[in-house]
Amino acid sequence: MLGSLRHDIQVIFERDPACRSVLEALTYPGLHAIWYHRAAHWLHRHGFLLMARYVSQVSRMRTGIEIHPGARIGPGLFIDHGMGVVIGETAEVGADVTLYQGVTLGGTGKERGKRHPTIGDGVVIGTGAKVLGGITVGDRCKIGAGAVVVRPVPPDCTVVGVPGRVVWRQGRRVPEADLEHGDLPDPVADAFGSLQREVVRLREEVADLRRVLAGAGLDASLDPGLDTGLDPEARARAGLCRAGEPPY
Repeated sequence: MLGSLRHDIQVIFERDPACRSVLEALTYPGLHAIWYHRAAHWLHRHGFLLMARYVSQVSRMRTGIEIHPGARIGPGLFIDHGMGVVIGETAEVGADVTLYQGVTLGGTGKERGKRHPTIGDGVVIGTGAKVLGGITVGDRCKIGAGAVVVRPVPPDCTVVGVPGRVVWRQGRRVPEADLEHGDLPDPVADAFGSLQREVVRLREEVADLRRVLAGAGLDASLDPGLDTGLDPEARARAGLCRAGEPPY
């Protein structure tokens, strides 16, 4: 037990550069929430359900972090600035997971059974992210701040957006370095940017086509794909149809 407590404190030193002493680490609400949960989970497993719920509610009032007594928490969990973190009854959290402020590991309805997510080892879940339903998030995944994840995520992926999407950088999988929450890729913005570039390209092609029409003595305001009744030979000279073919 003492070894487990020492490991909990060591985790804070490893993942939070703001922590400078053991006494400072002991003030972290995330640490308190984990210790409360261990007591509540023990009571829950041994059938003391009401007492387990009471301990979890005391933890919620004192730390701002709500972990259901039935949730399974692996070693090395670090909850940084944990106000508003919620972990549901059937959630399973692997080893060395990091949760930031406002994270929810919740359900999607009133179904019974396994209704909360399973989080793999080494996962980092950013501020305000929501992982919902009985899905699995693979080992070493990174969930961006504010993402809403409702589908299973394979290992070694980075997920951003609403709904959450797996994103890639430069055609390769995101490396296993720490996720930069201030520099997240935005797949929706990328799609709009691609569409805007396509519109610009089409406008340039239309402008070139109008210049060709004007050079051939045709009305550049007419749609070259329609039967305008213009001279087919003139249209052929403009490259709009072959000589002898109908102008449409």
